[in-house]
Amino acid sequence: MTANVTIRIQETDFDIAREISALTKGRTDIGAVVSFSGICRGDEGSETIAALTLEHYPGMAEAEIARHAETAMSRWPLTGLSVIHRIGRITPGENIVLVLTASQHRHAAFQAAEFLMDYLKANAPFWKREEGAAGTNWIDARAHDDAAAARWTKS
Repeated sequence: MTANVTIRIQETDFDIAREISALTKGRTDIGAVVSFSGICRGDEGSETIAALTLEHYPGMAEAEIARHAETAMSRWPLTGLSVIHRIGRITPGENIVLVLTASQHRHAAFQAAEFLMDYLKANAPFWKREEGAAGTNWIDARAHDDAAAARWTKS
């Protein structure tokens, strides 16, 4: 069977159960599905967050995510994966991102999901602006996200 790979960038919300069902439909070779869903927080430390606005570079973002999806597919024995990332204005409690990885065994699915999320946090061409009581500000890259992504680099 061929691997099922889905990559979408969208403004609308997604249904996690529906996405898992689409990834696994008709497959009897899947023994594990790992899911990571990122949700908009309502605070960052002592600051209250009213909303996030996510922007992307159309075409480039999809291509970059696809490139990393291909890396995950070649690095681990996956039967499929899905990456769905929202853009636009997102309020606390709403979904931001979903990463699903499917494999015969859990180990590969867990590692591939972690690899993809580390990439998305550190290197994907998305920009995030926070709205709060003090106004709006663009979020800078964080060193701990870069360090998490760097551990996947093969020497």
